[in-house]
Amino acid sequence: MDRTLRVLIVDDHDIIRDGLIQILSFQNDLNVVGEASDGESLLKLLRTTAADVLVMDLSMPGKSGIALIQQIHTAYPDLSILVLSMHQESQYAVQAIRAGALGYVTKNTPSPQLLDAIRKVAGGDTVMPPGVADKLVRYLRDPQTDLPHMRLTPREFQVFQLLVEGRSINDIAKTMFLSSKTISTHKAHIHEKMEIPTTAGLVYYALQKGFLHAAP
Repeated sequence: MDRTLRVLIVDDHDIIRDGLIQILSFQNDLNVVGEASDGESLLKLLRTTAADVLVMDLSMPGKSGIALIQQIHTAYPDLSILVLSMHQESQYAVQAIRAGALGYVTKNTPSPQLLDAIRKVAGGDTVMPPGVADKLVRYLRDPQTDLPHMRLTPREFQVFQLLVEGRSINDIAKTMFLSSKTISTHKAHIHEKMEIPTTAGLVYYALQKGFLHAAP
């Protein structure tokens, strides 16, 4: 690739951002043009900073996750999004790509592979962990008959994640900058779409599918 790629980095951990900036600083074709520590800061940065690739964490305080990917992809469709996440479960990758990300890699990915992923998504290619492509194809063929959590919208999926972590309605509302009434509505839709009537059932489902891990 002849041109220099402009890269934005968003992660709530300083050490991750600093490490990424250092890795990219040795690449002649990659230039970090901005960094942010959360979703709100990122949205402000995007209004003033042009970029080709966004490397973003999936789990951050405040506005984050799948819903943030969808919001950015809608507002900036030409910006290639690469998710760099601690979550190794393929379900997260499927949700991220559904929302508009072009790539998904985990934080234990070796530097050469990460750099390759940045360049690939900049060129419009998709980067996915093994097994994700098959699950994505199954969803695209018939969204309603795939796994129950695949029926959720990105925002509902984010509420689902927080619910199964044991967060209260009010706490989720504060985290997502929404009203408690709105979160309650999302919760009702989650139960209906997934056909799981109780929160305990959602937690059990999350454990089965690898979204949660049982305490030792």
